[in-house]
Amino acid sequence: MKDTDIQMNPNLLVRHLQKPACEFTLEDIVRFVEDNNIEMLNFRYVGEDGRLKTLNFVINSKEHLINVLSSGERVDGSSLFSYVEANSSDLYVVPRYRTAFLNPFTEVPTLDILCSFYNNEGKPLESAPEYILKKAHDELKKATGFNMKALGELEYYVVGEKKLIYPAVDQKGYHASPPFTAYDHIRTEALQLIAQCGGKVKYGHSEVGNFSTDTNTFEQHEIEFLPMDIQDAADQLVIAKWILRMLGDDYGVDLSFAPKITVGKAGSGLHFHMLLEKDGKNIMADKNGLTETAKKMIAGILDLAKPITAFGNTIPTSYLRLVPHQEAPTNICWGDRNRSVLVRVPLGWTAGTGMVQDANPVQKTIPEVGGKQTVELRSADGSADIYGTLAALCLATQHGLTMKDSLKMAEKLYVNVNIFKDENKNTLDKLDKLPASCSESADSLLEKRAFFEKNGIFPAGYIDNLAKKLKSYNDKNMSEELFGKKEEIRKLVEKYFHCM
Repeated sequence: MKDTDIQMNPNLLVRHLQKPACEFTLEDIVRFVEDNNIEMLNFRYVGEDGRLKTLNFVINSKEHLINVLSSGERVDGSSLFSYVEANSSDLYVVPRYRTAFLNPFTEVPTLDILCSFYNNEGKPLESAPEYILKKAHDELKKATGFNMKALGELEYYVVGEKKLIYPAVDQKGYHASPPFTAYDHIRTEALQLIAQCGGKVKYGHSEVGNFSTDTNTFEQHEIEFLPMDIQDAADQLVIAKWILRMLGDDYGVDLSFAPKITVGKAGSGLHFHMLLEKDGKNIMADKNGLTETAKKMIAGILDLAKPITAFGNTIPTSYLRLVPHQEAPTNICWGDRNRSVLVRVPLGWTAGTGMVQDANPVQKTIPEVGGKQTVELRSADGSADIYGTLAALCLATQHGLTMKDSLKMAEKLYVNVNIFKDENKNTLDKLDKLPASCSESADSLLEKRAFFEKNGIFPAGYIDNLAKKLKSYNDKNMSEELFGKKEEIRKLVEKYFHCM
């Protein structure tokens, strides 16, 4: 990392310690605490519900701080995970130094650090969310030699009583700006805080969804991140959701990542972009377009698309968003720049057209930028088990890269038309469909569980527990049963308003 990169880095620890976060040591953390008069330390970790938990420490001496950072602490695993038995529930939480950040919400100077779970033998907890993802990524790298990076597009609604003098047109909020938006200030503050906490933010903007009732304004926003190693990508999404909820609480508004706020209005997704690297170079596209490796990756994801919904769409209202003739996908196919497909290949700056020189005639040379090509899974939403979904995508990618005839599958499932137009009905009828309920997703997961349990990536108990949870909703025919029943739909939306 260059000196200028460190000085421009919004992470206060990176700037103070003059090194990238991936190089943080115990001694670095202690030095930052001493130099900045930090009084408290928070261990943070993700439980079964996908939310950040907290264990607070008052720092009473340097020796005490070193002791905590060196050994971690005990927690009751049975209260964090339903599959940890009470008679052997003690777990260790051990800090990952590279994740340390200054808590932006506490009055007392406080340092937060994400932790990993370990069992009584000092071994990683096999069913811990962050360890499942690590195992999946390690398996992908071992089997293929590729490193996987990912980013999320985090969509959410802000709901408040603020009324606009210049109201935006209903469902036309995409990239709207003040005074036609009410809650830009929350998004821009979140962008700054996420970056200060180590997140790599690409940009933020208002999204399509906006509408008003007699009492409230509903406004949809999105924050998109930059590609990071897949484990860091998961961490930054969890932290970002926590920051946004904290800001919502501070400003007295409801903030929801729920997949559906109400029928007839835009739902919120959590799209995942992915890319593969070899020797630090993006290998998704070349001068001829998408590479064979990228197409194989897509084929693997499509082949396991049904069970992936079990990780990425975990509540009944997920399937009020995944309905035909909307931008949210229902059909298992892929395409270029096509928002009616499950896996989209977005523009990747591969054309070499000299756009910047055309827009800026006085600019004679333009710095060369590395490959930006990604592929995007569009089905997941804010209820997703972030670590589990990304782990499943790692395994699906490995499956595609090693699967026989994956290129033929990719060719067969490629779609270059809007499949919802009447003239393309024949194309639509040939495509397989995503599950239409939590119950169907559970069935798909159980049918394909061997893919996820292979080499111990997902423990069998984890798969059993997830399927049981999904089945417990009894929502197999929910969409048909609720059709036209506005009051029942409203109650269902309210029940799952604050998902993971």
